[in-house]
Amino acid sequence: MPLANRLLLLLAALLALSHGQLFPKHNGEGRTNSSHQQVLGTGEGCPSLKITHANTDFALRFYHLIASETSGKNIFFSPLSISAALAMLSLGARSHSQTQILEGLGFNLTELSESDIHRGFQHLLHNLNLPSHELEMHVGSALFLSHNLPFLPKFLNETMAFYESKLFHTDFRNIAGATQLINDHVKKETQGKIVDLVSELNTDTLMVLVNYVYFKALWEKPFIFSMTTPRNFYVDEDTTVQVPMMLQDEQNHWYLHDQYLPCSVLRMDYKGDATALFILPNQGKMKAVEEVLTPEMIMRWNNLLQKRNFYRKLELHFPKFSISGSYTVDEILPKLGFTDLFSPWANFSGITDKLNLQAPKSFHKATLDVNEVGTQATAATSFSVRFLSAQNNHRVLWFNRPFLVVIFSTSTQSILFLGKVVDPTKL
Repeated sequence: MPLANRLLLLLAALLALSHGQLFPKHNGEGRTNSSHQQVLGTGEGCPSLKITHANTDFALRFYHLIASETSGKNIFFSPLSISAALAMLSLGARSHSQTQILEGLGFNLTELSESDIHRGFQHLLHNLNLPSHELEMHVGSALFLSHNLPFLPKFLNETMAFYESKLFHTDFRNIAGATQLINDHVKKETQGKIVDLVSELNTDTLMVLVNYVYFKALWEKPFIFSMTTPRNFYVDEDTTVQVPMMLQDEQNHWYLHDQYLPCSVLRMDYKGDATALFILPNQGKMKAVEEVLTPEMIMRWNNLLQKRNFYRKLELHFPKFSISGSYTVDEILPKLGFTDLFSPWANFSGITDKLNLQAPKSFHKATLDVNEVGTQATAATSFSVRFLSAQNNHRVLWFNRPFLVVIFSTSTQSILFLGKVVDPTKL
């Protein structure tokens, strides 16, 4: 049978809703709370920890590329959503295409087998989807399959076993109906936050892969609504906008002013299995901080913020806002080593052996809401840390200028969301 190109559409969608932890969490007295980690079975040697470093490395490589091409704009995405979707797609890839996907995700295949990678994602997704009365989190995948195409049972079985994917038989000849089916499913799974993810289907489409993350959590230390007031946010030297600025002036927080880098780092815990790090560069030093944003640096900040002497009373000014990110992933991934994935040379014969499938388009959307009861992003300040009145050592931290945000699952040590808030008034 002659080779016939058909479209394989890869979609990654995510949602971050208001509210936030990476690594062990401390309570108000500075003690580590590891009970959740024990329940989840995420101790040393567990399958999900084997993929943590690669996932973190991919997240930051993806961020650095976006940041280099979108200067002066907000950035927000879920690296976990993109990594899980690509790893799932690799189940149907063969030969060099499969190797390119897994190595592009940062995995060393001489040290970690393909089965270890998929078991790692299986364990990670299972733990993230465990029910919790404190935090809503749902990570999921869906395959929309043409009812006219004979898909290989091994591919379908493995996507369901490792990635808990749902299967939908779809009539792609009805473009409007197929588009609505996919968008309605994503909208439902993300509580209405991700809408119109798909808009470019055509009658050659044979499969659509969707991955989504829904996250909603409450601050461990919420802000008081009545203390929120309009304040200036300094986007750059020439642009100032007004944002609702939240205030806490009687709470202790985990934070530090880096002795070696021009930034301050604030750790804000959510109720449940999540934490956020907000990284506030000194005035005009965003690029300098971004250049050293590595897995090792994030680990360093996190380790420092486990130390009791960094848990201190702080007057915290923090913006209330919503931002979103939308990315055409197939234009980004080739620059990260995925050179053949979206080309006619891609080999997806593990999905079906009847046709030569091609993956020409990949979309990713993310949204983030931050308010008094919860958060997913933060703003910056003219002066990262001001020490007023040396007599009583009163510490004030203003997030009223551009800053970075990293949201973690504590027990799995996985980055759920990553971004940069440049202008909190730009949705």
